[in-house]
Amino acid sequence: MTDLLALAAELVDIPSESFHERELADRLEAELRGCAWLDVHRIGDNVVARTERGRHHRLALAGHTDTVPANGNAHAVIDGDLLHGLGACDMKGSLAAMLDVARTVSEPAVDVTYVFYACEEVALQHNGLRQLFDVAPDLLTADCALLGEPTSAAVEAGCQGTMRARLTMRGQRAHTARPWMGTNAIHRLGPVLDRLAAYEGRRPLIDGCEYREAMQAVAVEGGVAGNVVPDEAVLVVNHRFAPDRTAEEAAADLEVVLGPVDSFEVTDVAPGAPPSLDHPLLRALIDRNRLPVRAKLGWTDVAFFAERGVAAVNFGAGDPTMAHTAGEHVTKAEIEVVRGALVDLLTLGVH
Repeated sequence: MTDLLALAAELVDIPSESFHERELADRLEAELRGCAWLDVHRIGDNVVARTERGRHHRLALAGHTDTVPANGNAHAVIDGDLLHGLGACDMKGSLAAMLDVARTVSEPAVDVTYVFYACEEVALQHNGLRQLFDVAPDLLTADCALLGEPTSAAVEAGCQGTMRARLTMRGQRAHTARPWMGTNAIHRLGPVLDRLAAYEGRRPLIDGCEYREAMQAVAVEGGVAGNVVPDEAVLVVNHRFAPDRTAEEAAADLEVVLGPVDSFEVTDVAPGAPPSLDHPLLRALIDRNRLPVRAKLGWTDVAFFAERGVAAVNFGAGDPTMAHTAGEHVTKAEIEVVRGALVDLLTLGVH
């Protein structure tokens, strides 16, 4: 049986910061092309491998290959049953499980599409999964999908939407020795910040999963000079909204919370994804393996699948609170749980 921790360590030791995933994509492609039962495609640094057995269901198993920049943790270190290193948690532990399943399960009860894609950790326009949906959507056709995001080997259902908005307050310049001659635009942000600080987000329960909405000021711009009353101040707000709301509904709610401002503009938005826990493949995965289920509070690429009517959840090894930290790590046990559940699902299907 494969030493999954050692395999994950090998993947950690292949550098793959965003925009530099080619070496890892080459390794994955070579491994997958060695499996006679897989039809393998390479588009840029994205690798897709598919079975074509004519099964009733098709499952997509997807994981991103890139990591954030190193923080003194570029190399893999195995300490007992723990693997430390960049990307160990997010998400090379899950990649190791997926790769091992791909190269060992040759006659799955459901057809499988393995998707290893680049540039998830950077701006949306660079996302490899989005690129694949744009240039080769037929490769991603599936009934449901599992994303290998770190979830501590639990199922995190759907995801919340995310939105950034830019609001502006205006004033009138004056000398700071005579501020009563002007209006301080930065001071006018005070009531808005007070409302954000007092905000208590909705906590809707959807299919038994509790989502928790949030609004946070994430950037402030303003000021002319050290002796000038500023005549403009800009505040950037991030809003995380539950998947029972559309982007339009979330924007309207954000405007209500912010109150009167001089201008308001949504600059970036990505809708959420519903839990979709009623799909028979997902129910089989959860029930047979007795997996915990909870809401995904962040945004993930399950939303790309949900937009296309594909039921999708997050399921991977690693504690999500450790992702992107210097102490990032993953346990051997969680990688083995993920691999075991995937093998069970592919071997038995919905039965």
